[in-house]
Formats: sequence, structure tokens, C-alpha cells
Amino acid sequence: MRITVLTVPDCPNAPVVEERITAALAGRAAEVERVEVREEAEATRWGMTGSPTVMLDGVDPFAVAGAAPSVSCRIYRDAGQVDAAPSVAALRTALAEAGFAEAAEENCCTTDLLDPIGRGGRGRVAPAERGLRAVHQAVLRHFATAGRAPEAGLLEPVAAAAGRTAEDVLAELARDDFLTLDETGQVRAAYPFSAVPTPHRVRIDSGAEVFSMCAVDALGTTAMLGQDTVVSSTDPVTGEPVTVTSTDGTTVWDPDSAVVFVGRRAFSGPAETVCCDALNFFTSHASATTWSQQHPDVPGDIISHARAEELGRQTFGPLLTPAAPDSPHGP
Repeated sequence: MRITVLTVPDCPNAPVVEERITAALAGRAAEVERVEVREEAEATRWGMTGSPTVMLDGVDPFAVAGAAPSVSCRIYRDAGQVDAAPSVAALRTALAEAGFAEAAEENCCTTDLLDPIGRGGRGRVAPAERGLRAVHQAVLRHFATAGRAPEAGLLEPVAAAAGRTAEDVLAELARDDFLTLDETGQVRAAYPFSAVPTPHRVRIDSGAEVFSMCAVDALGTTAMLGQDTVVSSTDPVTGEPVTVTSTDGTTVWDPDSAVVFVGRRAFSGPAETVCCDALNFFTSHASATTWSQQHPDVPGDIISHARAEELGRQTFGPLLTPAAPDSPHGP
């Protein structure tokens, strides 16, 4: 597929949409080209109705009936929200509808090597633009210190620094599955943390205790926070406890025979519904095999201590890394 980004010179939203395209592609090959359009005649020839305009094989999937060719800024509307570029979710849907179906399958737990990083190698690091990363990191830090999700009001000063409301930023983060919200708009989960009880509890060296969304999420907490942790979970087959203690870079599993099953369901959607309850600790390879046989709708792999810890580090280690000071998009 050929993806063309039509922009006016120095359009501040061109790199934003390119970053989101990369996230929607999730590492899959596609030709992405930026074309600068300076004159109305060029806009007419290209079919550009504002900057930026995304073309998939020459077709604008976000075209609005009656919109005239233009070299002005373009506004996108998605689920009642106004944005200067299509969201990652909207781009993913457009790619799928244009025949690039693989892009619609990207989420936190893809079946290739059961890699929970996804997002074109960016993992779960929210974009730095529009206050997304700042609010996301504020949510994670509150979980880590208080053991629970922050009220939206506590996030208002962070969102205001980007000229937005906490409600708007949280809604955008939820649309792109960096976190999930309940029916009242409060944070229900911010991977790796859960505001509601799960089988995985993490005790952080600072004193806080918090629930984690899945086994890999729990293991990633140490790398994300740079603190010692004790993960307590339960084998869903035998009911026996599994404990993983991380102290000064050394990890001890109890029992030593414990493993992690990493799987995902066949449909697309947020990680919370696709795979979070399918990434569990088991006391043994045999127990994990039993669970897998009991759940044929959840394909996956049984992985070792080292591989599970590596996935946790790769996915969650970078989440609290600050944005590069001279770049609006961060590392």
C-alpha cells in the first residue's frame, strides 16, 4: 500500500500524523511519502482538502462530502472529539477497510512471537504531543504511589499545560488503548495497573500495593519504576500461589517451576478484552498446558522466566521516560 501525507510547508501536524501512521501500521511494511502542496491548483489535483490529508493508494478515507480543495489547516472529528490529525484507531480502521487488514490486528499482544510491545516498536509509550504522555505518566505515577487510579480532577493541571482538559486527554488515551475508562469517565486501568481487583497483586518497595492487568504487566512494574517489587498471583488451574520477588536486579520465582502463558483471542480490540486475562502465571508447564487445552479459543505460548521478564522490561521499562526536551514528539 502507498500512503501519502499531503501537507502545506512547515505544517506542525505533519509529523503528528506520520507518527500515528507508524503506530497504526505496527511495524508492517508500507510506503509512506510526504508531499508538500503550496497552491490551490495543486490541492485540487491531489484531492487535498486541508493539511494534513492522508491518502491510501490515492484515496482520502476521511473525505467529507462537499469539502473543497484547500491549503488551509484541516480538522478531523472522531466520536465527538476534534483533532488536527486522524487518531491511531481511526487510521487503523481506514487501513483495514482499504485492504490492509493486518493493521487492524495491532494491539498489545500480537501473535507474532506473542510480542506485547506492538505499536510499531513504540510499545505503550504515549505520544508526547497534546499532553498525552504527560497525563499518561501522571496516571501511572499516581497508581505507583497511591495504589489506585487518580480522580480526573487531579490531572487537570497536567492537561491544562497542554491547553486541554483532563477529560479530553483521557478520552484520547483510551481511544488508542493506553488506558481504559469506566462508564463515568474515571480511569479503570492504565497498563500495567488496574483500578479493580485482578489475580495479580504487586507490592512496590515504596510501600504501595496495586493490582496488575496480567502476568507480563506485573513483571514490567519493576523496570518501569526502578524499584524492588513482590508479585503475588495464583495458578488459575491449581489455585496454588506463584510469587516473583525482584530485589536489586535479582529475580526469584516461587515455585522455581513456574511459567507464564501468553495468549490472545482472535478478534481485535483493546488489550483488556483481547488478552489481559490470557497472560497468567502457572506453577508448572503441565498446569499451563492444561489451561491451554481448556481454552482452545486462546492460542498462545508457554514461556520461561527469562522471556516473561524480558517482555515486561521491553513493554513497560520506557513508560516513564521523559520526552526529549527539544522535540515535541519525544524519543
